[in-house]
This record gives sequence, structure tokens and C-alpha cells, in this order.
Amino acid sequence: MKTLIVEDKAYIRQALLNLLLLIDTEVEVIGECGAVSDAVIVANACQPELIFLDINLLDGTAFDFLEQTEHLTFKIIFITAYEEYALKALKIGAVDYILKPVDVEDLKMALHKVKSLPVEEQKKQINTVKEAWAGEDSKLILSLHDSFQVVDLNELLFCESDKGYTTFYCSDGKKYLVSKTIKEFEERLTATNFIRPHQSFIVNLNYIDKYEKSGVIYLKNGKKIPVSSRKKEHFVATFLNWNKG
Repeated sequence: MKTLIVEDKAYIRQALLNLLLLIDTEVEVIGECGAVSDAVIVANACQPELIFLDINLLDGTAFDFLEQTEHLTFKIIFITAYEEYALKALKIGAVDYILKPVDVEDLKMALHKVKSLPVEEQKKQINTVKEAWAGEDSKLILSLHDSFQVVDLNELLFCESDKGYTTFYCSDGKKYLVSKTIKEFEERLTATNFIRPHQSFIVNLNYIDKYEKSGVIYLKNGKKIPVSSRKKEHFVATFLNWNKG
């Protein structure tokens, strides 16, 4: 079974490759990609039969990739790090998935399921997932010290991390502190209209007023957000593409 791994983190691609070599001799990995654009090229060229597909990639999402390869026939096993968010949609369509970090038993079960499922049947399931994903409620529930706070993502300006805590800043001036790292919210937020331009910040693209090429984001409320040198290229590309409309 010709297999393509589409995952933006190299160490996860390598771990998955190692496990596949150990547990399934029928799986032949023909390529690895971290971005939608690269994955589309490889999929068209190599015609894989199975794709391990990360939800969030360097330049888009799994569904961006699927839209650009809808003429191809392959089976999919989704990869995700954020169970509460992603699997709510995935379970609706009964689509196969594995969680990061990849567990060998979960991988075995996903492979067993996907091999017995006709490609056309899985396509129907994925369309159901896509519709559910698009209609997902744009709310985030934060667990605070003494309550659960509902935050409308359309009103969330940015998040800032500090020593294992994350503060959420909203457009009405309210802020909420949670005892979780910003990494735990990254996949949930960046799947929509947010971007992480710095290890300490996640920003709502809709609230950016301007970007100074020196590496500073100005939000509409006057707040300045730094852009790290490592993330600068990705931020600029995403920001410019976001503003095309």
C-alpha cells in the first residue's frame, strides 16, 4: 500500500515511519511532506493509496489539501494533537484518526479499519466531517480557577503565555488566566483565523491593524506583538494571503 505522510513536524513523521516499519510490511512510505502545497504535488505525482494527514499544516489545513486532490483516490488516516476539538468533528463522520503522540495500538486499529473501508465510502464520511468542521461552534471553554468561561473566538484578540500559564485578551477588555500552556490551544486556534507569530503569543488575524517589517504586529487596540525571526517568513506569507480578500 503506497503511503504518504503529511505532517508538519519532522519528528512525528519519523516516529510514524518507524512504527509503520515495525508493524505493517504492506505499508510502503513513498514520501513525507509538511505543507499543503508540497503534499498536493507529491500526491499528484505518486498517486498514494493511503495518506496519514495532519489536521493543521504549515500553509493550511487537511481540508485545503483534500479540496485540491479531490480527483484522486486514496484512503486517509487523520493525525491530530487536540482530541477535544478535532475528534468532535471526526467522530461525526466515523473517520479514522490517530492522536499525537502516536500510540502503536491506535495505529494498528486505524490501519485495520481503513484497509477494510472502500475509498468511496470514506469520501462520503469525510464530506460529512468537512461540513461539521465548517459548522463548528466558534466558542472556546476556558477552565478558570473557580469557573468555566465561554469565550467567543470572534471576540478574542490574542493569547499570551507566561511560565505555564496563558492569558486570553478579548475585545471587550476582559482577560482570563488559565493554568495551561499556550501550546495546548495552538491547534484549536490556528485551525481558524489565528496565527502564532511568537512562542509567547497567538493572534487573531482579524484584529491586526498593520505589520512593521522590522517584526512587530500592531493590533487595532494599539497592542504591539513581536514576531520571532524563526516564524517571520511563515507569518508574512499567511498575513499577506489572509488579506487578499
